[in-house]
Formats: sequence, C-alpha cells, structure tokens
Amino acid sequence: MRTSAKATGIWLIIVVAAILNGLLREQVLAPAIGAQMSLPLSGITLSLLVVLIAYYLLPGIGKNSTRVFVMIGLLWVLLTLSFEYLFGHYVLGKSWAEINAVFNIKDGNLFLAVLFTTAVATWLVARVMGLLCWK
Repeated sequence: MRTSAKATGIWLIIVVAAILNGLLREQVLAPAIGAQMSLPLSGITLSLLVVLIAYYLLPGIGKNSTRVFVMIGLLWVLLTLSFEYLFGHYVLGKSWAEINAVFNIKDGNLFLAVLFTTAVATWLVARVMGLLCWK
C-alpha cells in the first residue's frame, strides 16, 4: 500500500477520534465544567490524541525520510482543514463565519494548536521512534 494511502487511513482514524472528542466535550465536559473550560481542554485532548495515534500507527508506514514525514503532517493539516470547512458547511450547515470561529484563540479554541500538533506530530514521532532514514 502506498505511503499516502496509509497516511490518509491514519488521518481517518484521527477524524473519528476528533469527532468523539467533540462529542465528549459537548455531552460531558461542557455541562460539567462549562464551555469556557471545556473548549481549551478539548483542544489539548485532541492534540494528545493526534500524537498517540501517530505513535501507534506511523510505524506501519515504515522508515522514510524527514521530507516524507513532514509531507504527511502537511497532508493531515490540509485534510483536516478541508474536512472542517466542507463538512462543517455542506453537511452541518454552518456559515463560513461560524467555521472561521475555530481560529479564535481568545474564545479558548485551541484549533490552531491542534493544527500545529498535527503538522509536527508525524516528524516528531518518526524521530522518537527511529523511523527517519536518509533517502
């Protein structure tokens, strides 16, 4: 299986984790501790989930160059942004302004931190696990 197909498969698992994380935030955390606290906590949790999923599943991609792992991280960010905008607008019916609100860190939304984590998690995990090689 090609590296990009494997990387996309891993990203699909991340999407499922992100959706479950959002449901946990809305159904459990927000009622228990309030939206102001649950939103940043959810961002931190999702960032950790991305790293954990990368840690457990990236070895399936095998050893590769730094460039490949950086490209996988960028692919995951591109797929995440595409999903956020397209699914949010066309499936959930959110306005573009509502979707853009995920970038407002002043409201406690850590989506930018999640995107950064997503971008670097592949390279960081590959480095820690010894998956980097010179190609």
